Order: sequence, then C-alpha cells, then structure tokens
Amino acid sequence: MTEPPAPERIAVLWSPEARADLRAIDREPAMQILYCLDRYLASHTGDVKKLKPPLTGFRLRCGDYRVFFDLKNNEAIEVTAVRHRKEAYR
Repeated sequence: MTEPPAPERIAVLWSPEARADLRAIDREPAMQILYCLDRYLASHTGDVKKLKPPLTGFRLRCGDYRVFFDLKNNEAIEVTAVRHRKEAYR
C-alpha cells in the first residue's frame, strides 16, 4: 500500500508591513489568520479573490481580517498586508 504524496511546500514571505500588521493584532485573531492562511496553502480552500485595479494581487478573508498577498511563483507567496475589514480597502 502506497502513501499519497506529500503536499508541495509553498514558502510564505512576509513583508515588513504585513509582519507589523500581524503583530498589532490580538493573539487569538492572529492565530486564526495563520490557521486560515495555512489551510489555504495546503488545500486551496478559502474565500480568495483576485483584486481589481488599481489594487494588485489577491485577498483572503479570515474572519474580520483580510490577508493581501501576491503570487511570486508556484513555490512562494508574499503577504503584503493584514488589515481589519473596516480599513482593508481605504
């Protein structure tokens, strides 16, 4: 009996702004955001949309927060911002 192949690892690069955004959030929602991002990377499930111009990249909904990211290639994404939904699109 053979095991299913391990899922491909996707690198997550955090911009300094996104890292600061995540640190400014309370611990419980921040952990939820990390779990949501991990679930998206593992199985490509989640509420993700391609942003319309003038914005670039993608948006992932995680509860009351939005994770903005760009696809670097098939092996990496760069998280550019983590914002509360009230401030996400201003």
